[in-house]
Amino acid sequence: MTDTLTFGLLCLTSFFTLINPLSTMPIFMTMTAELSEHERNNTARKASVIALATIVLFALTGQLLFKFFGISVNSFRIVGGVIFFIMGMDMLQARLGQVKIKDSEVKSYVNDISITPLAIPMICGPGAITNAIVLMEDANNILKKIILFSAIFIIMLITWIILYSSSKIIRVLGQTGINVMMRLMGLIMMVIAVEFFFSGLKPIIMEMVKG
Repeated sequence: MTDTLTFGLLCLTSFFTLINPLSTMPIFMTMTAELSEHERNNTARKASVIALATIVLFALTGQLLFKFFGISVNSFRIVGGVIFFIMGMDMLQARLGQVKIKDSEVKSYVNDISITPLAIPMICGPGAITNAIVLMEDANNILKKIILFSAIFIIMLITWIILYSSSKIIRVLGQTGINVMMRLMGLIMMVIAVEFFFSGLKPIIMEMVKG
């Protein structure tokens, strides 16, 4: 029971910090500044649904990718840990990572941003995809799989709510509040990164010692 609860908390915290809707929110407002409120709400809903479908797809097909390319899950954990650490470092310094859309690209996407770059890679980036594949590997029973997909759905629902209410949230938090939240999530992300890195490195070292 404790193991299941821990897994559930890991799913929720890791996906929330990786998707990081609070950091996406100011850019979303900038990119949709020329749209009406109705169009902005439709864009937020469509992007959230597409990101949800993409994450679920990679979670379900990740094992097939491992087998096809001959990749071990431990190697993927190590790479994921490095990705998470870099993203966490950017968040800790209250700046957006390189997977986020650049300011110079905002206007070119303003007509249809719901798929690219909003859903992919801003919401569903390499970190979220990696996290889904690794956690699916760790979900060794039906209950954990249900918890994993429930966590993904909950986080995407929260993401949609934040984007839907973005103008109100920004007014309440202000830029300082958003920066503080980013730094806190960045710290959590770096802790998760270390756990992922060493959970993948330890089995590889053990195999080398035995060999």
